[in-house]
Amino acid sequence: MKAIRILDGAPHFVEEPAPEGAGVRIKIASSSICGSDLQLLKQGWVEGRILGHEFSGTTGNGVAVAVQPNLGCGHCSYCRQGYASHCEEGTRYLGVAEDGGMAEYVRVPESALFKLPSGIDLSSAALIEPLAVAAHALNRARVTEHDRVLVVGAGAIGLASAAILYGRGMAFAISARHPHQQDAAHRLGGGTEPGYGYDVVVDAVGSSDSLSDAVQRCKPLGRVVLVGSLWRPAQLDMGFCGREVELIAAHTYRVGHPRGEFHEAGNTLVNHPEVSKAMISHRFPLEAAAEAFATAGDRSGGAIKVVFDT
Repeated sequence: MKAIRILDGAPHFVEEPAPEGAGVRIKIASSSICGSDLQLLKQGWVEGRILGHEFSGTTGNGVAVAVQPNLGCGHCSYCRQGYASHCEEGTRYLGVAEDGGMAEYVRVPESALFKLPSGIDLSSAALIEPLAVAAHALNRARVTEHDRVLVVGAGAIGLASAAILYGRGMAFAISARHPHQQDAAHRLGGGTEPGYGYDVVVDAVGSSDSLSDAVQRCKPLGRVVLVGSLWRPAQLDMGFCGREVELIAAHTYRVGHPRGEFHEAGNTLVNHPEVSKAMISHRFPLEAAAEAFATAGDRSGGAIKVVFDT
């Protein structure tokens, strides 16, 4: 099969036997590059691995599925609530600790499968995972229709947050750095002239600067939800304490649960196909691994979400 494997610290197109053994074999239709993939690559944590935790495809009997890539034991208190990422026995992540979806085929536990709603475009269904991350962040922040909401950052996860708000019919503002991000934000109904005094601010960047901006734009006693990953330590000052802002961390989503965020993510794509048009900026075949990763790493060059078609 065709695949992208990390060798000597870089993504390489390879051809190798399809995976055998336990689990359900998935014929992958689309996979996408996450910002965390770029960081994992930079940190040297995925050497020898097939990357990809954002992917969709079909089972051997033709069922269209997305894959929930965080795998837990299935029986601890966290797993029973759908929080496999907090599994008491340790979480395994497809595309990180185990081979993932940047390939033609992958084998995954049946419990990781999420049956896609009818009418979904499989070539865009890799977006379901980042949309679920965004939905979880908004749920963690207890966002309601009465809240004024700002999204700080219009990269992939910022625009995923915008897409979920758009799907919920909510007005929101979003700070977008580059013209192509501003265009995508407008297509999702977001205002790109952020002000102050928001009930909820979503930090979709994850840096000292973005967190400081989020706190300043949040109203006193408001809520800041951090969905952008902190790959370096961030600092807060007395303004955070004085404003009594509530800081909420958000990471992954609920899986295998009736209230899991994959449901909202799938429905958002089905009901609003314009979301994928706004978010997917580039498509590549697996053979173009090096070019695709270089493109994904250049936000100023027009990249939002880079997708592999298989």
